[in-house]
Amino acid sequence: MDIKMRSLEKHRDWKGKIEVVSRTPIINSEDLSLAYTPGVAEPCLAIQKDPEESFHLTRRWNLVAVITDGSAVLGLGDIGPEAGMPVMEGKCVLFKEFADVDAFPLCVKTQDIDELVQTIYNISGSFGGINLEDIAAPRCFEIERRLKELCDIPVFHDDQHGTAIVLAAALLNALKVVNKEIDEVKIVINGAGSAGIAIAKHLLKLGVKNMILCDKFGVLHDGLSNLNPAHEEMAKLTNPEKLTGTLKDALQGADVFIGVSAPGVVKPEDVRSMAKDPIVFPMANPTPEIMPDLAFSAGASVVGTGRSDFPNQINNVLAFPGIFRGALDVRAEDINDEMKMAASYAIAGLVSPEELSADYILPKAFDNRVGKAVSEAVAKAARESGVARK
Repeated sequence: MDIKMRSLEKHRDWKGKIEVVSRTPIINSEDLSLAYTPGVAEPCLAIQKDPEESFHLTRRWNLVAVITDGSAVLGLGDIGPEAGMPVMEGKCVLFKEFADVDAFPLCVKTQDIDELVQTIYNISGSFGGINLEDIAAPRCFEIERRLKELCDIPVFHDDQHGTAIVLAAALLNALKVVNKEIDEVKIVINGAGSAGIAIAKHLLKLGVKNMILCDKFGVLHDGLSNLNPAHEEMAKLTNPEKLTGTLKDALQGADVFIGVSAPGVVKPEDVRSMAKDPIVFPMANPTPEIMPDLAFSAGASVVGTGRSDFPNQINNVLAFPGIFRGALDVRAEDINDEMKMAASYAIAGLVSPEELSADYILPKAFDNRVGKAVSEAVAKAARESGVARK
């Protein structure tokens, strides 16, 4: 039985991957009076006087909502909110297992931006953070932007920023392997959706100067017709040489390829056309843009994918649990660029110079140092950037 069928059978057995467990024993009438009526009136009144007390008198301080509209679930597309529930539950399990963050899945039956924003804002008082998940581009950009303006708790779209943070950590270490500098390399990103655009923005913050973004219409450049607002913004921020054409054209002489697009779109001859010692990160799942063996045979020096059965898995689980742990610990009002960059450097820093190699540029998902290192770096950056409240 392959992993897919085994997973289906396990889900039938589990009947859900999370459950609510009481932190308060109720074994006599005094316990009942303390946890519920009449005693519970006092914390209610305390929170009425000062809503900040909700972070001290309830579990809100450690509770994250994992929210989707089901419009872009994994590589499955628009399968609906109910069908997205197994993924959201899985995400909640990862929050708990890797950072002891309590998380609750919420699958919302609307893809209307106004309705979704209002719904999430209306329930935000129950949570310490909002993790947006599997919401299609370009709506996801507007939804996150508006929620960040409305909410006084961190709002984080993991498909964008979690991917960008871990990819950046992989790139920082891969560049050390090939002895190149981040501000001197030419980077090509294929896939201008939520992940691709977030990766591009994050790498620009980290010092990349020459980056080209491609999509199914070809190379993104200023003046290209029929671009959505997100693409128009990126066309102005990238492609300094004003290149036009296709992905194949963009890859000529490139030092780094990053794929968040579709299976098989990169051929061995494309890798051979890249600069000396190219770095290739084909992250389409489950089938990458080019298989690692083909990339290596064509001359790639470092290869990383989204898969666990190849070296250098670029996995969001290295980022989001520790990021929220750090943000919650200091009551951050936002997860800002400084915190995201700190997370990338923290992840990269867990691979020592002695350990670093073409096959080991990232710590493993089960490295128990990751959550602590990321949370501490994020908390420190939150304090230094002025968004921490404790």
